[in-house]
Amino acid sequence: MDRMISQDSLHPPSFSRSVSQESLDSASVDDYWSEVKSIEESAENGQDQHAVPEVKSADEGEMEEAWLQEAGLSTLVSGSPGEEPAEALFSTLTRMQAAVVKKRIDNYTQTQRKKKPVRDVRDIFAVEDSPPVFCPGAGSPNSALLASKLFFRTPGRLESCASDCKLSKDSPSLPEELNFDEPYSECALRKDCRRNQIIKKDDATLPKFLIRKAKLGLTVVGDLSQEDMKKIGYISLIELTAYFEALGIELKRNRTVKTKVREYGLFGVPLTTLLENDQKKFPGSKVPLIFKKLLSKLEQTGLQTEGILRVPGSASRVKNLRQELEAKFYEDTFEWDQVRHNDAAGLLKMFIRELPYPLLTVEYLPAFIAVENISPSKLQLQALHLLMMLLPEPNRDTLKALLEFLSKVVAHEEKNRMSLWNVSMIVAPNLFMYKGKTANPQEMQGAAGAAHVVRLLVKYQDILWTVPCFIISQVRKMNEAALNKKHQASDKSKKKLLRRWNAEREKTERSELCDIPEGVIRVHAPLHAKVSMAIQLDNETKARDVMARFDCENRSGPRGSVRRQKQYLYEVGGNIGERCLDPETYLLDLYHVNPQCEWILKPRTT
Repeated sequence: MDRMISQDSLHPPSFSRSVSQESLDSASVDDYWSEVKSIEESAENGQDQHAVPEVKSADEGEMEEAWLQEAGLSTLVSGSPGEEPAEALFSTLTRMQAAVVKKRIDNYTQTQRKKKPVRDVRDIFAVEDSPPVFCPGAGSPNSALLASKLFFRTPGRLESCASDCKLSKDSPSLPEELNFDEPYSECALRKDCRRNQIIKKDDATLPKFLIRKAKLGLTVVGDLSQEDMKKIGYISLIELTAYFEALGIELKRNRTVKTKVREYGLFGVPLTTLLENDQKKFPGSKVPLIFKKLLSKLEQTGLQTEGILRVPGSASRVKNLRQELEAKFYEDTFEWDQVRHNDAAGLLKMFIRELPYPLLTVEYLPAFIAVENISPSKLQLQALHLLMMLLPEPNRDTLKALLEFLSKVVAHEEKNRMSLWNVSMIVAPNLFMYKGKTANPQEMQGAAGAAHVVRLLVKYQDILWTVPCFIISQVRKMNEAALNKKHQASDKSKKKLLRRWNAEREKTERSELCDIPEGVIRVHAPLHAKVSMAIQLDNETKARDVMARFDCENRSGPRGSVRRQKQYLYEVGGNIGERCLDPETYLLDLYHVNPQCEWILKPRTT
């Protein structure tokens, strides 16, 4: 069987140099290896019979091609215009991000020339004629020419921001402020960030972090339009690659050779397939229903159970429950009262590890594992932050639900005797060992390192779901560049029509606003009694003030039943698709950044 684990692998491997084994007694990793043994026994009991996608290491050409596609640069791969606004993306890159793109383009060009002619980059992006500027280590003239455009015509910072990003020792007593305004790659200092790391099982040793307040407000994953989240994925991949290179770590990736997988049932089914099936019954579902039900069962009755997640249920009973769930779950005839706490925990872990495509994805699992080689914890957190932005939406939503549950388990430690370290030791094998993949001691670099990565995910999840401000700023610039290019490409008649349309629109808006001066916004609230309101902004006006004003104005309105649903202020259009505003957003600052947007008050969609 492919995923059978040798007896040798059941013993803890030697730790990498970045981990001090002296800081961990041998008993501290017993939970981890007990869980590995339980996974092996589960496989031996025949619960792993379905075909799984084959995972292979990608060769250099395939790796570069996949990277370019996922970074929104498919035009370089296909040789023909695509949907991704690649030129708009280029215009937003910082110096280090541009260097990464240039390197990838150059590597791809060199590998493809061995196979077939490659279209000239200048033909794709219409780069102006100018003397090529060669950079150290540059390859082809085309790459150098593109580099000149990327390096010297981008709005990114060219100077080092080391003074703003001092590396501090992990200190739990003094909270450290996190700055989301500066790209992480600009702040990474190669020679200072890879020190020997001592991993301690005492959760109190983890540092405390505070997020620096932002004038434009903080944005949580899910509060942006899907189109903008797609662009955030492009920029995050480029930034993660630049960040790893700055730290001297190779960003490795796997590739999946897709094979036939289950398209029905509950276990061993891809997340996307599960959600498609669930949404037929419950439209809008973002987390598989079986996963949500198992979490709900554990939250209702198991949070205070001693050893929950650690103490295994009966293997035969779990197997029978699984078969019964497969047959009765969608018919709503399954009796949940018969499921014991430990059996529900066993089913939950089984669901995660039997996903044909792992929750952390085949492609980025090596990057998650590589985080263990970074030190200190702040730099690890930044790497994980970018990886969260890269996860596909179904994986991200499901992982978020899991981490929120694990946080609740840790919150009841006094009753269930499950510390953050214990929880992480047990969950780590289920996340890093997935269906079709065995435990690899060299890759995982020890139980302590894998568990520490999971511990960071649980501990700092609120930070990890916040979209970095510098990435949102790049998305705004990307949208503006794409819009400008679209306008420039239109012919004179279209431009004339557009000017006429804009003039009519401005005239209408001025009429609606009754010639209200600049700094006034009109907020639309279709679900309130008063559906529109003009509001004068000052330096202290926040989104919460507008929300409170509408709530006060409509408190006695005829649509009181709708009014009870909490409303949030959104910016829509302009240089953003749609963004739900943090109540602490300073609106006048946002007004100056995105003067063309509309302001809408409505319920949060997530």
